[in-house]
Amino acid sequence: PIANTQLYILDKHNNVQPIGVAGELHIAGDGLAKGYLGRPELTAEKFVDNPFVPEALMYKTGDLARWLSNGKVEYLGRADTLVKIRGFRIEMGEIEAQLIDYPYIKSCVVVAQGHDENKQLIAFYVTTSTTSDHIVNLSSDDLKVYLQQSLPDYMVPSQLVSVKSIPMTPNGKIDRRTLE
Repeated sequence: PIANTQLYILDKHNNVQPIGVAGELHIAGDGLAKGYLGRPELTAEKFVDNPFVPEALMYKTGDLARWLSNGKVEYLGRADTLVKIRGFRIEMGEIEAQLIDYPYIKSCVVVAQGHDENKQLIAFYVTTSTTSDHIVNLSSDDLKVYLQQSLPDYMVPSQLVSVKSIPMTPNGKIDRRTLE
């Protein structure tokens, strides 16, 4: 932790999310920058009023996260992975947040593959039992039934693929381009 820094995990209405519920990570405190140099429109979008501290700002990171019961913050992916498929606007982070709650999934990423009317959602996941020598597959039918309990049909990925690991960029973020 960094002294004089606050982390908030908020829903789209700036309500604090309870433990275990995904939301967008916001950062506030004495070390917060004043904004982006020479980018007033981006500054206005990302540096917003802090509803918990009068006359203070907080930074909208664009990252999905959730508080764990042990007090740690779990990173769940980017919140701004919006795609449009068959007229529906889909936030892939919402699908990822549901998948990560499945008991046997350790990490996951959802990407859109294809073009125009052939675009479809593909979920890549790593199970808790997968090792460097052995990839464990879960039942796609069971995963789809699980997702349909909390997501509309158009947000349920058409394919669910078990992988050894989720590809990462050199700076530690998910490398979605490798999977697209």
